[in-house]
Amino acid sequence: MTFRTPGFGRRLGTGRTRLVLPTLVVLAVLLAAFMVFTATYTNLLWYDSIGFKKVYTTQLQAKVVLFFGAGLLMTLVVGANVAVAYRLRPAYRPLSVEQQGLERYRAVIDPRRRLISWSLLGLLGVLTGSSVAGQWAVWLAFLNRTSFGVEDPQFHKDVSFYVFTYPFLRLVLGVVFATIILSILAAVMVHYLYGGLRLQGPGDKASPPARAHLSVLFGLFILLKAVAYWFDRYGLVHSERGVTTGASYADVNALLPAKTILMIIALLCAAMFFSNLLRRGMMLPGVGFTLLVLSAILLGGVYPLLIQQFQVKPDELAKERTYIQRNIEFTRRAYGVDGAKVVPYGSQPVTDKSKLLQEADQLEQGGVRVLDPAVVGETFQQLQQIRPFYRFPDTLDVDRYPVDGKMVDTVVALRELSGAPSGQRSWVKDHMVYTHGYGLVSAYGDRFAEGNVPEFITKNMPVSPTHKIKVAKPEIYFGERSPKYSVVGGSGQQELNYPDNSKAGQKSSNYDGDGGVPIDSFFHRLLYSAKFQDKNLLLSGAINGGAKILYDRSPREMVQKAAPWLTLDGDPYPTVVNGRILWIVDGYTTSSSYPYSEKMGLGDATRDTITDTRSAVARQADAHINYMRNSVKATVDAYDGSVHLYQWDENDPITKTWMKVFDGTVQPKSSIPPDLAAHFRYPQDLFKVQRKVLTKYHVTDPSAFYNGEGFWEVPEDPSSKDKRQPPYYQSLRMPGQSTQSFSLTTVFNPRDNSQLAAFMAVGSTPGQDYGQIQILQMPRDAQPAGPGQVQNLFETDPQVKRDINDLRIGGTKTLPGNLLTIPFGGSLLYVEPMYTKAAGGKEQQPYPVLGKILVQYGNSRAAANNLKDALKQVLGGASAAPPTAPGKGLTPDAQKALGDLQKAIQDFETAQKSGNYAEMGKAWQRIKDAQAALSAAGAAKPPATTSPSPSPSPSGSPTPTSTPSATPSTS
Repeated sequence: MTFRTPGFGRRLGTGRTRLVLPTLVVLAVLLAAFMVFTATYTNLLWYDSIGFKKVYTTQLQAKVVLFFGAGLLMTLVVGANVAVAYRLRPAYRPLSVEQQGLERYRAVIDPRRRLISWSLLGLLGVLTGSSVAGQWAVWLAFLNRTSFGVEDPQFHKDVSFYVFTYPFLRLVLGVVFATIILSILAAVMVHYLYGGLRLQGPGDKASPPARAHLSVLFGLFILLKAVAYWFDRYGLVHSERGVTTGASYADVNALLPAKTILMIIALLCAAMFFSNLLRRGMMLPGVGFTLLVLSAILLGGVYPLLIQQFQVKPDELAKERTYIQRNIEFTRRAYGVDGAKVVPYGSQPVTDKSKLLQEADQLEQGGVRVLDPAVVGETFQQLQQIRPFYRFPDTLDVDRYPVDGKMVDTVVALRELSGAPSGQRSWVKDHMVYTHGYGLVSAYGDRFAEGNVPEFITKNMPVSPTHKIKVAKPEIYFGERSPKYSVVGGSGQQELNYPDNSKAGQKSSNYDGDGGVPIDSFFHRLLYSAKFQDKNLLLSGAINGGAKILYDRSPREMVQKAAPWLTLDGDPYPTVVNGRILWIVDGYTTSSSYPYSEKMGLGDATRDTITDTRSAVARQADAHINYMRNSVKATVDAYDGSVHLYQWDENDPITKTWMKVFDGTVQPKSSIPPDLAAHFRYPQDLFKVQRKVLTKYHVTDPSAFYNGEGFWEVPEDPSSKDKRQPPYYQSLRMPGQSTQSFSLTTVFNPRDNSQLAAFMAVGSTPGQDYGQIQILQMPRDAQPAGPGQVQNLFETDPQVKRDINDLRIGGTKTLPGNLLTIPFGGSLLYVEPMYTKAAGGKEQQPYPVLGKILVQYGNSRAAANNLKDALKQVLGGASAAPPTAPGKGLTPDAQKALGDLQKAIQDFETAQKSGNYAEMGKAWQRIKDAQAALSAAGAAKPPATTSPSPSPSPSGSPTPTSTPSATPSTS
C-alpha cells in the first residue's frame, strides 16, 4: 500500500521549478564569465607572443579604472540622492485621487525597494562605466601630455592644451553633467512617488524638504553650466562660424565676451537656487533661470548673428583678414606642409634639341617606371602563381633595390596562400598543412622581357641563390591574406612549403619561428576552441607537442594592436632586409583638436582609383582630422611575426606622449638598421591628405585666399571616370637636382578646369631630401594640358590612334597604365604604358602585357614599342612650346566651334551606343557644320580632338573615326 501526503507532489514540482531559474541564471553567469576570461586571457597570450604585453595590460588597467571610477561615481551620487529623497518623504500625504493611484505603486515597490534600487543603480553604473572606459586614450594622453611649444594666438595657450587637456575636461564635464541630470530625474521620481511632489491637491505642490533638495541639485547643474561656459571659450578655436576654421571676428568680438557674461549670470542663478535652503519660494530661482535662458538666446545666439550680419559681411575681408591668416598658418603647420616650396616652372622650355636628346639619354639611363603595379597583378598571377592555391594581390607595390650596383625601381609582391585546393579540403589541410605562402616576386619597373611581360628579378619556387635579391627565409606565415588561424610547428607535423616540380610532388617544412601561442596543452586548446568556436582544436589528435597557433596575423592588424594610438596607412608593403621578408607599415598620429586648423575627412581625402577599385589597399575610416604626422615606421617579420615600432618623427608631441604611456614599445629613430631605412618611402595616405590641403593652402596671402584665387583640385584619373588620380612612385630628377631621386608625385588642375596647374613631388628616399615637398607651378597664361586632356590627345592624334587601334584588332582590349608626369626640358613629359589583354576563350585566362609606350612632349606625341623609340619620335618633332590644351590659342569663334564639335561627337557616340540612327544622323550633320565653322573662323585644319574624316557604320550612317573619350580601355 502506498501512502501519499496530500500536496507533496505539487510542492516538490514547485520546488524543482523554483530551482530551475536560479540554476539557469548561475549557468549563464558562469558561461559569460568564461567567455570574458577566454577573450581576456587569449588576448594576453597573443600580446605576449609579439612582445607587447605591456600595451594590453596598460589598456586593461586604464579601462578598469575608468569603468569602476565613472560607474561608482554615477551609482553613488544617484544612489545618494535617491536615499536622500526617500528620507525626506513626508510622513503624511494628503488624500487625493493622485495619491490613491500612487499608493498601489508604493505597495508593489516598497517590499522590493532595495532590490529594485540596487539593480537599477547597478545597471546605470555598468552603462556609464562601459561608456567612459572606451575613452581610455583621452585619459592616458592627458596624464602623459607633452608640450607642442606652439601657442595659439587668441588665448596664448600651448597647443597641447587643446589636443590633450581640453578633450579630457570635456569628458569630465560630460560625466558630471550626466550624473547631475540623472540625479535630478531620480530625485524627482522618488519625491513624486512618495508625495514630496504633487500635481493635484490644495497647498504647495512641493514639500519644503523636496524643494530644498531639488534646489540644491538644480543649483549644482547651473553651477556646472557656468564652468562649461568658461571652457566653451577655448572651444572657439575650432569654430566654423567665419570664412575659415578658428575663432572669427564675430567669435572674438561677440561670442567670447558673451560666454564670460553668461558664466557670471549662471553663477548668480546658481546662488539663487542655493538660497532656497534658507527661504521658501521659487520665485527668485525662477527669475534667475529665466534670465539665464534669455541671456543664452540673446547673447549666445542673436548678438553674434547681428555682428556677423551687420558688421562683418559688409566688409568681410577687412574684418576676417587676421583670422584667415591664423587659419593658413596653423593649417599648414598642422599637416606638415609649411615647408612646401612652390617655384615657377614651364615658362622657358628648352628649345635646343641636342640638350633635349641629352636629357632624354639621362632619363633612359635613370629609368622610367613604366611597369604599372595596378595593372600587372594579373600578369604576376598567371606567370608566377605556379599552383592554383597561391595568389597575388590585385595591386602590387613599388620599392627599390640595388641591382648590379644601381638602385632600381622595383615592382614587388608576395606569393600568399589562398587555401587548400578545391575538392581536397579538410580541417587538417586547411589549418595544419596549407599554412603559409612562399616567396617574394619582383620585377624591374623600367623594362620588359620578351613577350612584353615583366622582366623578373626574383621568381619561381624554390628561391634561387643566384637571384640578385637574396631571400633566405621565403616562407610567409604572416601576411595580408593569411588564413584565419593555423596550427604549426608540432612534432612531426608536415606543412606544405612549396611544390617540388622535379618530383611532381611537394616539399614540406616545419615551423620553427618564435611567433605564435603554444597550443599543446589541454587548457590552451580549450580556450582557443571556445575562442574560434571550433571543436577540432580541442578534439583533434593531429596537434602534437610543440604546436603553436597563429592568428590575427595581417601586418596592419598586428601593428594596430601593438600601437592602438596610431592610424595606419592603407598599403603595407613587403621588402627584403638581410634575407628576411619584412612588412613595412606606416603609422600616423592624428588629432581633430589642433587650433585654427582646417578639418577634413580622412577617408574622403585618401580616396582614389586604387582604393575604390582594388582590395589590396585598405580605405581609411572617414574620421575627421586637422593634424597628421607620419610618426612611426613599423615592421612585421613575415616568418616569425615579430613586430618592431620605430620612432620616425622625433618632433611629434603626440608620439612622445604615447611613448610615455607605453614605455619601451617604440624604439628610437637611431636604432633603425640602415638596410631597413633604405626601403622606407614617403607614405601615400599622408601625401594624399597633404595634396588635398595644398589645393587651397598653397595660397598664403589672406586676400587671395578669401577670393579663392588660384585654388586647385586633384584631377580625375583619365583611366577611370569619376575617380581621383592616385599619386605615383617614380624616380625622377627635379629641377635643380643633379641626380634622380625616388619620389612620390601628383599633379593639380585649376579648380573646374582640366588644364594643368602644378606638379608636386616629395622626396621618398630617407636622407636630406626626405619629406621635402616641391611644387612646380605652371604659368597661368600658358597652362599645359592636364591628365584627362593628354589622354584625350593620345586617343585623337591620328598616328597614335592608329597605333592604339592596331592593338585592339581581334577583340583585344587595351588597358591604360599610370600616366606619369615628368619634369623634362623646362616643361613636362607625359609617359603612359598602354597594355593589351587578349580576348580569352574558355581554356584561356588572358593577362595584361605591354602594347605600346605613349609619350607626349610639347605639341608632339608618339606611340612606340619602348620608351627610347617613343622619345626619339617625340623629340624629333617636338615644338618648343609647352604642351597645350585642345583649342588653346584659337580665336573666340574658333574655340566656340571647337566646343560645338566636341559636344556633337559626344552626342554622336551616345546615339551610336543606343542604336538611335536618327540622332546619329543629326549629330553627324552638326559635326560637319562645326568643322565648317572652324575653317571659317581661321582654323585651316581642325585640332586633334576633331574627326578628320567619316567612315560608314554597319547601318550606313557616318561615324567619326576619332573620339574625345578619355577612357580608351574599351575593346
